[in-house]
Amino acid sequence: MDAESAHRPHVVVQPVEVETDGRPFRRVDVLGQAVGHAYATADVAEFMDRAGLDTALVHSPGVVEWRGGGPDSWERRAPS
Repeated sequence: MDAESAHRPHVVVQPVEVETDGRPFRRVDVLGQAVGHAYATADVAEFMDRAGLDTALVHSPGVVEWRGGGPDSWERRAPS
């Protein structure tokens, strides 16, 4: 493992997108692999659990990088 990858978060949660049926979701990558869509923070924790990561760290910035809003942001923002 190189120095750069040692400092990357284990989980990356992308900004909110919207399904064709109108449901907001966020794409989730765990350990560099796309794992699915999350519709709530509990889904992110489930993906972490499946990967053997401590779900208690779902709010830890060193473990999870929340892009486009934090763990309480599940609505798509209007463009500025």
